[in-house]
Order: sequence, then structure tokens, then C-alpha cells
Amino acid sequence: MRKLPEVEDAKALMVEARNWSVVKWLREKKRVRHAADKANDALDLLEKQVKASWNDELRLAYEGLLKRAGGGKAAREASSDSSAMAQLAAKVKAADDKAYRAHMEAEDTFDKAERILSTSLAREGCRKAIESWDLHEHAIVQAEAGVGSVGQELANMAPPQKR
Repeated sequence: MRKLPEVEDAKALMVEARNWSVVKWLREKKRVRHAADKANDALDLLEKQVKASWNDELRLAYEGLLKRAGGGKAAREASSDSSAMAQLAAKVKAADDKAYRAHMEAEDTFDKAERILSTSLAREGCRKAIESWDLHEHAIVQAEAGVGSVGQELANMAPPQKR
């Protein structure tokens, strides 16, 4: 996966922000929020582009998992599907879910830090935001595995990132 400048800039800002005082946080919180939003939007767009290049079988398998996310018999049947596409779709969905949970946790931490003016919570929010972007990037790498020859052009634009 190619590195997105919006994400790299936001990560650098979050690393810097871990040393800010409460006054600096109050002055810079809009800039932090803007950088985080740009990073999230860039990752969302890249994820959408990658998934748009999937073949129909993978797309249907993933959409089926989304529909069955509520559980029950259909979800158990989907988990027993052993086709390669179903397994890849399940792997991508699990990575997407983990990244989404991390994103929401970072958002909640920043909201609480702002409410109680806590620099320690704001620092924790920075750490969680960086972690959520790393997880989102990992989920995109998982999704890129489904591109194959159908999306070779996109794959050439975004080589997998070495970890």
C-alpha cells in the first residue's frame, strides 16, 4: 500500500501533540481535528477504490457478511463457507471491524479529553488515533489481496506496504 501524505502528516502532528500543554491543545485542537479528518477521509477513499476493483465473487461474499453481521443461522452458514473468496472476505471484514472499533475509541477519547480538559487523555487519544490509522492501513492491505488481476492498475499505484 502506498503511503498517503494526509495520514503521514496527521501521524506526525499527533506525535508532536503528545508533548503539548493544555493551552497549546486549546489553541491547536481545530488543526488536530482537521488533520485527523483528512487522514480518515484519505483512508476511506483508498479503501473504497480498492474494494471497487474487487471481482463480483469477492464483492458478493463481503456484502453477504455485512448483511449477516447481525448473527444467527445465516452468519453461522457464512462462517462455514470454505471458498477462498469467502475466507478472504471474512479476513477483510474482521480487519475492517477492528479498524472501525479503534477509530471510534480514539474519537471517544478525544471527546472526553476535550470535555474535561485533560492533556493526558488527549495524549492517549493521539496514540489511539495513530493506532486506528495503522489498523485501517492494514485492513486496506488485506482488501488489496482481493484485487488480483482485475485491479492490476490500482495495485501498481499502491504497492503493499512492508511491515
